[in-house]
Parts: sequence; structure tokens; C-alpha cells
Amino acid sequence: MKDLLNRYETKEPEIVFHWNDPETEAEGWTVINSLRGGAAGGGTRMRKGLDRNEVISLAKTMEVKFTVSGPAIGGAKSGINFDPADPRKKGVLERWYAAVSPLLKSYYGTGGDLNVDEIHEVIPITEESGVWHPQEGVFNGHFRPTEADKINRIGQLRQGVIKVLENTAYSPDVSRKYTVADMITGYGVAEAARHFYDIYGGSLAGKRTVIQGFGNVGAAAAYYLAQQGAKIVGIIDAAGGLIDEAGFSFEEIKDLFLAKEGNTLVASKLIPFEEVNKKIWEIKTEIFAPCAASRLVTQAQIDTMIAAGLEVISCGANVPFADKEIFFGPIMEHTDARVSVIPDFISNCGMARVFAYFMERRVQMTDEAIFNDTSQTIKNAIQNTYNHNSNKNNISKTAFEIALQQLV
Repeated sequence: MKDLLNRYETKEPEIVFHWNDPETEAEGWTVINSLRGGAAGGGTRMRKGLDRNEVISLAKTMEVKFTVSGPAIGGAKSGINFDPADPRKKGVLERWYAAVSPLLKSYYGTGGDLNVDEIHEVIPITEESGVWHPQEGVFNGHFRPTEADKINRIGQLRQGVIKVLENTAYSPDVSRKYTVADMITGYGVAEAARHFYDIYGGSLAGKRTVIQGFGNVGAAAAYYLAQQGAKIVGIIDAAGGLIDEAGFSFEEIKDLFLAKEGNTLVASKLIPFEEVNKKIWEIKTEIFAPCAASRLVTQAQIDTMIAAGLEVISCGANVPFADKEIFFGPIMEHTDARVSVIPDFISNCGMARVFAYFMERRVQMTDEAIFNDTSQTIKNAIQNTYNHNSNKNNISKTAFEIALQQLV
């Protein structure tokens, strides 16, 4: 596996598109790691300090993810080095998408990512640049449909991603009009933990759980885990955190979900970050869901959790461990050898799977069909890993080997 991984990580991407904004200091890159299957896909992110290497590593991560979620295409990513709080953001995005529109028409599909919203920014701005849909390049490069079929499938994709959830089994509050895109990634993180116990043995019900990050992914993961009977005993967010070693009730977690402001945890008894960061890793915990930014989780934190009974990590963040390596650094390897680590490309593949699902011919558009498809995709990946290695350790190592054998 290490040899495969080294060859994959060190191989130069096929295409690197570099852009300097003529009106601001913004700088951007689209990295196409490969045109496997004739196309590549990956979202657009924006943050101050982002660089070319970050975009390359994310493009390679997407390619591994597509081995699970489908379609069988190459990985890509777009990144813009610019402060997303700057009032000039909209203009930067407009010029960026105008510049990359030829790629988006031909062989590259994009979507929302960190600080760039799929529904309110990516879709309308790419349309202004003459792109039918941000995934049009995947249709043209990979599926090569007839014009009529392309129109039908793009219509299905447009409708599906922004579909408002109507089923109370999937929406915390149907009156708030949460969409598939709002909830599906966190749902997948929760389902990964459930399927782990179903396949490797045990039950999710009653398992003490810590959530890191309470944004789009972490809040939804907490909601669905609590819905299935897990006990959320701790939440840590940039704003602070909460601890209840007896476990918050499902209603309490639902209320926290509904009370969050954007991607920020809001609570009357919020513990300051410094204080909660000292305590939370020592709580007796069986499930850990890191759903904050990449590369935050240290080996000391992991070792403390293992000593407190940690069993499984369901990764909501891409590369949650504080390693410099793209995928499988020493902290992740250390952790994978001691507890069950469901890698990010399986557990957080929900949005990638939704795109793949809606690209298929005439799929069912119900909440149940969409969410069950993501759940089944994650279940199949964990089952395939189990078939290669039924031991509860080195799950990530096995899953990477399965993926890399398709790519190298």
C-alpha cells in the first residue's frame, strides 16, 4: 500500500490552471489530477492563505473518493487564495468562473466547497458564464450523452441538489426548507458509523460520541447519530463547546442544530474553547466524528481518546489528522493501527455520491431514495473493506489499497 500511495502522491497532476485576478490580489488554481474516464470533478473553495499544493492534495483526494462514490472519473479541485469575508468576493468569483468556463464546458465539473456556496454562488455565477450546470463538463467528457439526454440529466441534477427535504425522517424542521446539499454529507458520516457496527459487530445505540466542528457536516452528523440512538457527550467548535457525559438527548441535539448560526455552535452554556479543548479528549468516548477543518487532530488527542475507550472514527473532514502528508501520514497510520478509522473518502462521500446519483438516467427524486442511495454506497464500501480485512484495525489502510489499485 505504501508503494502505491507514494507513486500516486508524487505523480504530477495532468493539468494545473493558474489564474491571477486583474482587479484584486486574488489568485486561483484549478488542478485536474487526471482525466480518468474523460473527465474530472471537484468543488471550488476560497480561503486566505490557500496555495497550489493544497489544491493538488484536494484534487488527489477527490480522485480517491470517486472510486467509492462514482462516477469513475479523475479528481480535481479549484482553490482561490482570497478572504471570503471581503466584500469583493462576488466579483472575484464572477471573474474566476468566466476564466475557467471553457474547462467547465468540456471536461471539469465543480460545486461548492469551503466558503463557496453551491446554490447561491456556484450555480448562478457559472450560468452567467454560459455553463448549463457546474457539472456540465463531467456530462460532456465522461457520459457523452445525446443533447436530449444531457438536457434531461442536467435538469435532474439541478432539481435534485437544491431539493427541499419534505420527509421528517431526514429534515430537522421541514418548515426551514433544508436541502439535500445541507444534510447529505453529515448523514453519510453518521451512516458510516452505523454500518461499521452492523458489519464489524456491535450496535450504534448508546455509543458515546464526540463531534468536532458544528458546521454543515458536524451538526448534521450529530443530528443523525443522535436520531439513531448514539449519545452525544461532547461537541467542540471554534466558538467553544459543550460537554454532558450522560449524553445530550435527541431533542437537545435537534435544538442545537436549529439554533446554530451559519456554521457556528450557539448555546447559552457554551464552554470557552480553551477550557473545552482541555477536557473533551478525556471523556469516555466510543465514536469520534472529526468534522471541522483538515489537519487539526493531534496524536496526543487521539491517544487520550483511545485511553478513554475510543472504538471508531468516522471522518467528516478531509484528512482530519495533523499530518503534512496528503493522505496517510504518521498520525493517521498510528491511529489506524489502534482503532477503527473509516477514511474520509468513504464516510464523507455523500455530496459526491448525490452528484453521481443524479447523473444517472431517470432516478427517483424522493428524499428516501436519495438518502438510501448514499447510505447503500457507504455500506458497500465498508463491506468491501471488511471482505479484504475483517480485523477492526487497519481499515483505512485496506480501503486505500483497494482504491489505489484502481488508480495506479
